[in-house]
Amino acid sequence: MINLNGTIISSNEVALTNENRAFKYGDGVFETIKIQNNKVVFFEDHYFRLMASMRMLRMKIPMTFTLEFLQEEILKTVKADSSGNTTFRARLTVYRKDGGLYLPKTNEIDYLIDVTPLEVKLKEVYTIDLFKDFYNYSGLLSTVKTTNRMLNTLASVFAQENDLDNCVLLNENKGVVEVTNGNIFIVKGAVIKTPALTEGCIKGVIRKKIIEIIEKHADFTLEETSISPFEIQKADEVFITNAIVGVQSVTNYRKKKFSKEVTQKLQNSLRVMSITGG
Repeated sequence: MINLNGTIISSNEVALTNENRAFKYGDGVFETIKIQNNKVVFFEDHYFRLMASMRMLRMKIPMTFTLEFLQEEILKTVKADSSGNTTFRARLTVYRKDGGLYLPKTNEIDYLIDVTPLEVKLKEVYTIDLFKDFYNYSGLLSTVKTTNRMLNTLASVFAQENDLDNCVLLNENKGVVEVTNGNIFIVKGAVIKTPALTEGCIKGVIRKKIIEIIEKHADFTLEETSISPFEIQKADEVFITNAIVGVQSVTNYRKKKFSKEVTQKLQNSLRVMSITGG
């Protein structure tokens, strides 16, 4: 089901005009959110990231856009689903109202919540490689989840054409940024590295949670830094994170195969955190 500005409608009733700015200019931001047993998982983190993104893009935030309001709108949309599922993926998209060219007629917004039943299955064998056709340029705007995701689309097509599960995106300095649908971490001994936000990666909600877990763990040291693709080849373990799968271990990168021991520990810690709320 779809929630368009607070009204529940079926997907075939959605009518976006030819002036829709998310369609014409990618003038929108979105959050992909997991709902489990009628609980919006880590919603506070999603909410504050959304608010920060809207401010950065100079969108006018309605007074009604409180954490409680948006959470209720998501759960209202879930309630309208008749599938009987207990786990859902919600995409909350916020975009400027119709009109204008590059310069919008208004900074006021519309929102759309799209909810679909979800079955999460982590893959036992997960293969990645580099996507080198185009770069994800470092900079603050790259850390925002805008509706302009052409690089991610092209990398996903490349992955499918080459029998890969995912691709690693690089920045203009040939440094590792992220994967097509999440953040990336590499493990070498007791050191766990992930690209710094200055490399151009998304400020992932699960990235944030995993960093919190690692920083509290006496056995590991976290480094947010620049990462060379060669470091992936030398790593003991590699894993990716996003709001839907949580933590997915990578098993294969070119001729290298990785273990999963640390990744599985982090998966378990994240599972507990998602239930207890941290």
